[in-house]
Amino acid sequence: MAATHDKEKQLTREIAPKIERAVPGTEVLAVELTSPERFTVYVDHVQGVDHALCERVTSLLGDYLRDYSIDVSSPGVERPLRKPAHFRNVVGRRVAVRTNGRNRLRGEVVAAGESSLTLQTDAESVDIPYDAIVRGNLIEEAGKK
Repeated sequence: MAATHDKEKQLTREIAPKIERAVPGTEVLAVELTSPERFTVYVDHVQGVDHALCERVTSLLGDYLRDYSIDVSSPGVERPLRKPAHFRNVVGRRVAVRTNGRNRLRGEVVAAGESSLTLQTDAESVDIPYDAIVRGNLIEEAGKK
């Protein structure tokens, strides 16, 4: 998993600036390898994500098509959370987090500081350094958006 996570981070570092410069108002939330030959780019846009935006982002990633199949997607209800700002935006909401120690935690984000977040699980309050987070996603709560 560490190699997969490293590759996702590398792809994000390569792809995000290119997309965000070429399509103002767009944010690359995450790049996830779904197989060794396929990845998904999760994007958000100030005016929403539609099929035309996904097509535009895909066309900008043409150089990757020789090695990968590419999916471009809106964040959906289980929005990917990778950056400190993402976690700051969901304080008070429930999230699922997987750390590089392969620990999986679910709970409410009660604080999101500069270098770590505090997650209140059913059993305890846990401080998690952002550097330790491999994946994070918002958990859709019944009746809330």
